[in-house]
Amino acid sequence: MFSILRRWGASSSYQRVPGGPEAQKCSPEKSASFFSKMTYSWFSRIIILGYKKPLEREDLFELNESDSSYVICPVFEKQWRKEVLRNQERQKVKASFHKEAHTRKPSLLCALWNTFKFVLIQVALFKVLADILSFTSPLIMKQMIIFCEHRPDFGWSGYGYALALFVVVFLQTLILQQYQRFNILTSAKIKTAVIGLIYKKALFLSNVSRKKFSTGEIINLMSADAQQLMDLTANLNLLWSAPFQILVAVSLLWQELGPAVLAGVAVLVFVIPINALVATRVKKLKKSQTKNKDKQIKLLNEILHGIKILKLYAWEPSYKKKIIEIREQELEIQKSAGYLAVFSMLTLTCIPFLVSLATFGIYFLLDEGNVLTATKVFTSISLFNILRLPLFDLPTVISAVVQARISLGRLEDFLSSEELLPQNIETNYTGDHAIAFTNASFAWDKTGIPVLKDLNIKIPEGALVAVVGQVGSGKSSVLSAILGEMEKLTGVVQRKGSVAYVSQQAWIQNCILQENILFGSIMQKQFYERVLEACALLPDLEQLPNGDQTEIGERGVNISGGQKHRVSLARAVYSRADIYLLDDPLSAVDVHVGKQLFEKVIGSSGILKNKTRILVTHNLTLLPQMDLIIVMGSGRVAQMGTYQELLSKTKNLANLLQVFSEQEKAHALEQVSVINSRTILKDQILEQNDRPSLDQGKQFSMKKEKIPIGGVKFSIILKYLRAFGWLWVWLSMATYLGQNLVGIGQNLWLSAWAKEAKHVSEFTEWKQIRSNNLNIYGLLGLMQGLFVCSGAYVLTRGSLAASRTLHAQLLDNVLHLPLQFFETNPIGQIINRFTKDMFIIDMRFHYYLRTWVNCTLDVIGTVLVIVGALPLFILGVIPLVFLYFTIQRYYVASSRQIRRLAGASRSPIISHFSETLLGVSTIRAFAHEQRFIQQNKEVVNENLVCFYNNVISNRWLSVRLEFLGNLMVFFAALLAVLAGDSIDSAIVGLSISYALNITQSLNFWVRKACEIETNAVSIERVCEYENMDKEIGIVGRTGAGKSTLSNCLFRILERSGGKIIIDGIDISTIGLHDLRGKLNVIPQDPVLFSGTLQMNLDPLDKYSDSELWEVLELCHLKEFVQSLPRKLLHEISEGGENLSVGQRQLICLARALLRKTKILVLDEATASIDFETDNLVQTTIRKEFSDCTILTIAHRLHSVIDSDRVLVLDSGRIIEFETPRNLICQKGLFFAMLTEAGITQDSGTKK
Repeated sequence: MFSILRRWGASSSYQRVPGGPEAQKCSPEKSASFFSKMTYSWFSRIIILGYKKPLEREDLFELNESDSSYVICPVFEKQWRKEVLRNQERQKVKASFHKEAHTRKPSLLCALWNTFKFVLIQVALFKVLADILSFTSPLIMKQMIIFCEHRPDFGWSGYGYALALFVVVFLQTLILQQYQRFNILTSAKIKTAVIGLIYKKALFLSNVSRKKFSTGEIINLMSADAQQLMDLTANLNLLWSAPFQILVAVSLLWQELGPAVLAGVAVLVFVIPINALVATRVKKLKKSQTKNKDKQIKLLNEILHGIKILKLYAWEPSYKKKIIEIREQELEIQKSAGYLAVFSMLTLTCIPFLVSLATFGIYFLLDEGNVLTATKVFTSISLFNILRLPLFDLPTVISAVVQARISLGRLEDFLSSEELLPQNIETNYTGDHAIAFTNASFAWDKTGIPVLKDLNIKIPEGALVAVVGQVGSGKSSVLSAILGEMEKLTGVVQRKGSVAYVSQQAWIQNCILQENILFGSIMQKQFYERVLEACALLPDLEQLPNGDQTEIGERGVNISGGQKHRVSLARAVYSRADIYLLDDPLSAVDVHVGKQLFEKVIGSSGILKNKTRILVTHNLTLLPQMDLIIVMGSGRVAQMGTYQELLSKTKNLANLLQVFSEQEKAHALEQVSVINSRTILKDQILEQNDRPSLDQGKQFSMKKEKIPIGGVKFSIILKYLRAFGWLWVWLSMATYLGQNLVGIGQNLWLSAWAKEAKHVSEFTEWKQIRSNNLNIYGLLGLMQGLFVCSGAYVLTRGSLAASRTLHAQLLDNVLHLPLQFFETNPIGQIINRFTKDMFIIDMRFHYYLRTWVNCTLDVIGTVLVIVGALPLFILGVIPLVFLYFTIQRYYVASSRQIRRLAGASRSPIISHFSETLLGVSTIRAFAHEQRFIQQNKEVVNENLVCFYNNVISNRWLSVRLEFLGNLMVFFAALLAVLAGDSIDSAIVGLSISYALNITQSLNFWVRKACEIETNAVSIERVCEYENMDKEIGIVGRTGAGKSTLSNCLFRILERSGGKIIIDGIDISTIGLHDLRGKLNVIPQDPVLFSGTLQMNLDPLDKYSDSELWEVLELCHLKEFVQSLPRKLLHEISEGGENLSVGQRQLICLARALLRKTKILVLDEATASIDFETDNLVQTTIRKEFSDCTILTIAHRLHSVIDSDRVLVLDSGRIIEFETPRNLICQKGLFFAMLTEAGITQDSGTKK
C-alpha cells in the first residue's frame, strides 16, 4: 500500500499547508531507529515540549507524505471512478437479460477496500500476533501454579517462568500498540478520503440533488456519517478477531475442564442472538436519530444565517420551540437506546460469570470426582477474563456495523445522485457568436415545469446586452441557463470562451479583501489598482483598518451590501474572462456609484468595453446604451432588438422609459433616510463626534476560534454533574462500587474454594462444600447482575438529564447573544458546538466517566488483593505508582492541548464547506472547482495533522504505562517464586491473574482520566456562551449611518448617549421582545426559511388563510401563488432558492403587512424588483400603512420624495432634517441630489 501511495504522490506533488519554514516540522518517524519506532520514543520531544508550554499548531509534527489528504484523496477518487464504471458495466449486463433490472448503486465499500486493502491486511497481521500472545500468558501462569504446587528441587525453572511471562507481555504490548497505531490512522485516512469525495460531489450537484440534500444534511454526511465509517474501520478487525479469541479460549478451556466447557459455549450461543436482536433494534433507532440530527442541523443552519430577521421580528421563542421539539425526539430515541444498553451491559459483565458458573456446574455433574484445583480455577479464570474482551467488543462492533450500513447507504445515495450535465452547454463552440440559444427550453428539474421556453437568442462577441422584465419573468434564469445551472429540456446552447459571474446576492469569502478580488489569480499590481478604481473601492480601502488586507467576515458581514456587490464585481473584472454575466449588480449601490460602475466598468467606455456583457437590470435608463435588449415575460423572450427597434415596436416600453427617465438618472453621494414627524429623535441618536462611523468599524473583524490552554477547571466537571443530577451521581457511585466489590468477592471465593479442596479428605464432605460454594458463587453473580442493571439504568437517566439541560442552555444562550456576535464569529463554530460537542456530551462523556470510575475501583481492588496475598508487593508498587503519575502528568499536559487544537481545526472544515455550498454557482461559473477542492484538502489536512499527533501521543503513553504494568506482573511472579512453600498455589494464581489484568486497567485509567479532561473541553465550549455579555455593544459600520439608525431603533445596537423616544417612551426602558413586537421591518436581504410558504408568512400561526391571501394580493403575489400546485403549502427550499430574489422580497413585504404595527422600516425593501412592481408596492405601502410611521431607506429618490420629512445622514451625523419642500428651498445637500437626479420641485414633494 505504501509503495502505491508513493508512486501516486510522485505525479501529484505533496503540498504542505501554508506557513513559514519553522512551521513545517517534518515527522522524524521515518528516520527513527527500529527501537524508537516500536516504543514511539521519537515523539518524546513533543511530550516534553507540551509539558513546558502549551503546544501550538506549529509545534506539531507534520504528516508522513503517504498519510496526507493530498495523497489519500486522489488515490481514493481514482478507485471510486473505477467502481462507478464497473457498476455501469454490471447494469448494462443485467439490462441485457432483464428488461427491468434493479438499479444498484456503486459500492463505496468496494472502492475503500481497493484503496486501503494492503494496509488493512497489515493491520490484521498485527492483530493476529497480539491475539496469539494474549493466550500465551495464561499458559505460562498455569505452569507457575503447577511449579508452586509441586516445588521441584531445581527452583530455577520458576524464575524462568517469571521472566518468560514478562517477555511475552512486553512483546504483546509492542505489537498491540503497532496494531493500534496503524488501525486508527487507517480509519482516519478512510474518513479523509470520504470527506474529500463528499466535498467534490457537492460542487457538481444538480438542482434536483440540491433539493434532495440540504446544506445541513450534506454537512451531516461529512461530520457524522464519515465518522461512522471511521468508527467501523477502527473496530473492523474485531469482526474476525472476537470469534477467533472466543474459539481459542474455548479450546484451551476444554483442555482444563473437558466437555463441561460446552455448557459455557451454550450460554454464549444463547446470548449472542439476543444481542443481535438488540443490535437490530438499535439500528432502527440510529436511523431515526440520524434523521432528527439532519433536521436539527438544517434548521439551526437556517436560524443562524437568518438570525437578524429572527431578532427583528422577535421570533426567537418560536424557533427555539421548533429546535426543542426535534431535540426531544432525539432524546426519546437516546433513552430507548440507553435502556437497550442496560441489557448489553448486563450480558457484557455477566457473560464471563455465567459461562464459568455453567462450566463449573456441569464439570461437577459430569464426574462427582472432579475437583477444582488452583491450576484449573485460575487458568480458567484468566481465560474467562480474556473471553470478556471479545464479548465486550462484539456488541460494539455489531453496533458499529449496523450504524455504518446506514451511513454507507446515505453516502452512496449522495455520491450516486445527479450531477449537472456538462453537455447541457456546448463550450467548444467556435462560431461568430459569444452565446447562442436555438429553440432552447430549460427547467430546474428534468421532470419539472419549463421555466424558460423556446429561447432563440444570438449574442455577438463584445456586445453589451440588457435583460429586463418583471419579477419572476425569468431574467436570472437566462444567466443560469448560460452557466449550465439548469436542466436543458430541448434545443441547443452554445458558449464561446471563459465566464465571469456576478450573482444577484453577492457571495463573499471569509478571507482578506484582496484574496476575494484576486480569487486565485496571480497579482498584477497595475491592473489590480485599475480594477479597484473602476469599481469605486479605493475610498473604502482608505477607511478599512488594513486596506485590502482587511479580513472580510463570513458572508461579508463587516462590509455593507453595496460594498459586497462592488467586491463581487471587482472579482469578475479581475478574472479577465471573455463573457460577463451580471445579475443586477447595480441595484444594491446608490445611483451615483451605479453610474460610475456603468461608465467605468460595464459601459462602452468601461474596462470591459471589448468583452461580451449580459446585464440583468431594472434600470431602464441604461437601455439606450445597450447593443441588444432582451425583454423577458413568463419565461419567454417577449421582445428582442436594439433600443431603437424596440422603441418603434413597443408602445409600452416607450411609456415605461418616459416614466422612469425622470426618476432614475440619479446619484446619492450620501444615503437618504426618511422619518415621519410622529417619531422624535434626539440629536444624540448617534454619537456626535468627529470620527466617521467607519472608524469604529475598524475594530470589527472575524474572530478566530479561541483555543483554551491549561487544565480544564473542575467547575466544568461540576457543571456536568449538576446537570446530571446529584441523586443520579451518588446512585451511580454506589452501584459501581457494589459491582466491583462483588466482582472481587467472586474471585476471592474461588481462591478460598480451591484452597479448601486440598484439605478435605472425605468425599461426602467435599460434595457438601462444593454444592454450598457453587450456590454462593451463583448468588454473588446474581448480585453483580443487579448492580450492573441498576448502574446502567441510573447512568441512562442521568446522562439524559445532562444532555437535555446543557443543550437547552446552549440554545438559549445562542439565541440571546447580540447580533454582533454572529457577525464576528463563523457559523461553523456555533454549529460545531451543536454537532460534535453535543455528540460528545450525549454519547461519550458519561461513558468516559463511568469507565474511569470503574478503572479506579478496579485498580484499587487489584492492588489491595495482590498486597493482601504478597505483602512485599507494596515495595514494587510505590515506585511504579510514582512513575505512573509522572508519565501521566507529562502526557496529559501535551495530549490535552493537542486535542484542543484538533477540536479547533474541525470548525474550519465545516465553515469552508458551508461557504462553498453557498457560493457553488459562482465557483462553477469561474471554473474554480479544482482550487476549492485543493483548499478543502488543506483544511482537512490541518485536522489530520492534529489527529496524527494525538494518536501517536496515545501510543507513546500506552507503551510506557503497559511496560510499567508488565513490571508489576513480573514482580508478582517473582515474589511468588521467592515465597517458596510459605504461599499457597491458590494465592499465587489469584495474585498473578490480577496482576495480568492490572496492565490494562492502569492503561485505561490514565487514558480515561485524560479523555475526561480533554472531552470536558466540549462542555467548556457548550457553556462558553453563558458567560458572554448579552447586552449589545456599539460597533460602527461603513456608510453614512442609515443602517445604524434602523439598528438603534430595534436596539440591535445600543445607544452610547442620549435617548430614543417613541410615543413618549424611552425604548431602553422596555424589554427587547416588547419593543421589537411593536416595530416592523422589511429588510434589504430577503431571508426565507425552508418549509411551507404559509410558515414563512406566519411562523407563529396567528393568522387565517383568508388574511394570508389578502396580503399576497396586496403584494401582487396572489396570481403566482395560485398557480403553484400546493398554493400556500408550497415548499420553499433552503434559503428560498426556488424563488427569484424579487419574489423573496415581495414575500417579506407580505410578512410585514400581516403584522400591521404602528412603525414600519423599509430597508432597501424594493431594490431587487422592477420599477413597475416597485410603483405598485409603494402605492400599497402608503395605502395599507396610511396611519403608521414609515421610515424608508432607499437609493431610489422617487421612493422618498413624497415623504413628510427627510433625514439626510453623513458619517453617522444628521446633516439635514426637514420637510422635502423646505429642504429644496434651503438648497442644501438634498436639493443638490434632487437636481442631479433630474427630479423637479413639481415631482410630488410635500410641504
